[in-house]
Amino acid sequence: MARQIPNIFTLLNMVFGCLAIVITLQNGIVIQYTPDGTQLVDIPERIWLASLFIGLAGLIDFLDGFVARLFKAASEMGKQLDSLADVISFGVAPAMIFYQFLRLGIAKEEDGINTSIAWLMPAFILACASAWRLAKFNLDDSQSFGFKGLPTPAVGLLIASLPLIYWNEQNETLVNLLLNKWFLYGLILLLSLLMISNLPIMSLKFNSYKGRNNILKIILFMVSIVASFLFHWLAVPIIFSVYIILSLIFKQQNI
Repeated sequence: MARQIPNIFTLLNMVFGCLAIVITLQNGIVIQYTPDGTQLVDIPERIWLASLFIGLAGLIDFLDGFVARLFKAASEMGKQLDSLADVISFGVAPAMIFYQFLRLGIAKEEDGINTSIAWLMPAFILACASAWRLAKFNLDDSQSFGFKGLPTPAVGLLIASLPLIYWNEQNETLVNLLLNKWFLYGLILLLSLLMISNLPIMSLKFNSYKGRNNILKIILFMVSIVASFLFHWLAVPIIFSVYIILSLIFKQQNI
């Protein structure tokens, strides 16, 4: 039974991903029952709550390897299960966030309510790219100390920050940008291509506790602290960008 604890831990990742999807797809309308009958009541969009669950899934994903080592229960099944959970939490759930942002943005356009669902379907490209990237990862034994292509959890956490930025930032230009369908299409395409690419990207998990072997992670950690203090939720895209830049500059250390 103890050998299954890491797998149960990984399934918790998937549960959080499912919760993120459910919350993201809430349409902002509930049915209220009263003595006089029923009526529809508008409630605020709560997409930002999905960010919490994707964040928790990210924490579980970061720790599951530690749990497997703790119980000496690393297995091929655990590896496959981890990828399946990641598809849900960092592929499908973020794709649904893109879907809802596209829906909200297009709804603001003239006659946007009647727009074809075809304009929302590009969001699913991200989920497909995520599945492709994870399948490729499972078949490649050379990615022990780094990644080929952007890790799906990193992309998922970046997208999870968008609702938090949208509902907390006061910059109107930035808020409008997040509802611009062309910006969202471009971001979906860029992130999808980065995931399925062969770019050398560093892993954030520690294989050694020697400082010289983790200098890039230490730099990224320091940037994260400063950016979080200065820019709040907007720090996430900044940290994400620095992560990619450091990986590409010091690419010989990543694979």
